[in-house]
Amino acid sequence: MGAQDDARVQTEGKLDGRLVTFTYKGADKPEERELSWSEGQSSACPPATRIPQGTDVHPADGSTIKLPGHDIIAILPTNAQESNAHSILHVAKSPEGEHDGVPFTFAAATAINLPLPVVTDFGRPDGNYWQPRQGHGQDSRQIHVVVSIGSGTGQALAVCQYMLKPLLQSACSLTESDYSLHVTTSEMTVTDLTRDVFLPQANKGVAQAIILLSGDGGMVDVINAILSAQRQTTFVKPCITLLPLGTGNALANSAGINSDNTAGLRTLLHGAPKGLPLFRANFSPGARLLVDHQRKEQHLHQENGVPIAYGAVVCSWGLHASLVADSDSAEYRKFGAERFQMAAKDLLYPSDGSTAHRYLGKLSVLCASEDGQSEWRAIDRDTHGYVLATLVSQLEKGFTISPASKPLDGALRLIHFAPVGGEETMEIMTKAYQGGQHVSDERVSYERVEGIRIDFAETETRWRKVCIDGKIICVEPGGWVEVRTHAEGVVDLVVSQ
Repeated sequence: MGAQDDARVQTEGKLDGRLVTFTYKGADKPEERELSWSEGQSSACPPATRIPQGTDVHPADGSTIKLPGHDIIAILPTNAQESNAHSILHVAKSPEGEHDGVPFTFAAATAINLPLPVVTDFGRPDGNYWQPRQGHGQDSRQIHVVVSIGSGTGQALAVCQYMLKPLLQSACSLTESDYSLHVTTSEMTVTDLTRDVFLPQANKGVAQAIILLSGDGGMVDVINAILSAQRQTTFVKPCITLLPLGTGNALANSAGINSDNTAGLRTLLHGAPKGLPLFRANFSPGARLLVDHQRKEQHLHQENGVPIAYGAVVCSWGLHASLVADSDSAEYRKFGAERFQMAAKDLLYPSDGSTAHRYLGKLSVLCASEDGQSEWRAIDRDTHGYVLATLVSQLEKGFTISPASKPLDGALRLIHFAPVGGEETMEIMTKAYQGGQHVSDERVSYERVEGIRIDFAETETRWRKVCIDGKIICVEPGGWVEVRTHAEGVVDLVVSQ
């Protein structure tokens, strides 16, 4: 059945041993697809009948149960003797007050004689990374599951228990004894784990499959820990499957991992690895990483005496960096992604009645010239409202900051504008929620760049904070940051094919 066809396909079969009539409505977009079934069998049409859109066919003795496409993880062949037997793997809404507050849990059903188009649309494609094992010990990879309990609203452990573990058992024949489970105990757990476990194994040439239940911060911890140490010629890039459980989940939203209700589980079963592009940020000597809700400072990794941080999502200064920094508290974090909008309003409309802060500094951009050489160009402005360089399209679901960015295309794009006051800034930012229309606003500059440099002229610490993939780095008075794309990737990310 072509995805453009509005017809539905109906078959008679069984669901967990019960006689049912299946109906499948296909569509171009997975979220518009729908599988439904009704108890009993229909006398209105024979098996494998196409039903014109609008025709209402129901068995006489049963109500229709609908399974939206955005809830389906995969439809896989079973080991049953019947060739037309499949497992429907999907998520189901959790009963209120159960499963530690996780909105969805894993569910599975065995179906006989499903409509062929639904099997085609949700079957496991060729070349996917997570294949079922053919018996114990056949997987040559080391498998790790990393649960970041401090990410987002703190649901990672429950998602692991009620969604990931049963999926691995059902779809990949993996029990808890087949992988190493790591639960974070501090902000440094992922960094320490990468330094002590992932990197040494990668340097030995061991293939590692890592399932990371985290936000963007967990990914940047892995990347920076690898790039902060020596890599051998035998180094094999770890392959990371990201289950997005952070606040913004920019990387997952931009790569299509978070486009349904399955918390990344569909991508786990359908996806294939692709190199993750990076950028490198060089800082002035006094720059420090802020940790423990910005109550403590840490030195950055240094290369040739220069403090360095790597990222895969964003480097920002101005409104974006300030709202991420200001909302980094337990009180704010309980509100999830709403914490960013709450902090933004506090910054744009200060409680003392003053105007929004005008960020002081010099912004320069590195662009390719007509002769193919790169050259720096200073932005003719000493005050700024918003400065953000990014490798991704969305900073949170629906917030399209860089509409020209494609998944993992490696292109660094800069969005910036002058201080225009609270009302106008809100107007511009609202357009980003409308498919990225803000980039067409004459007040906004938007371009592809090879790098940016910021020389800070701020005296107050609060306004010298830089955001790298959700991490906050404070630069000393008179300091600077310089960002460029980084050619060498050190991890692969599993993304939809």
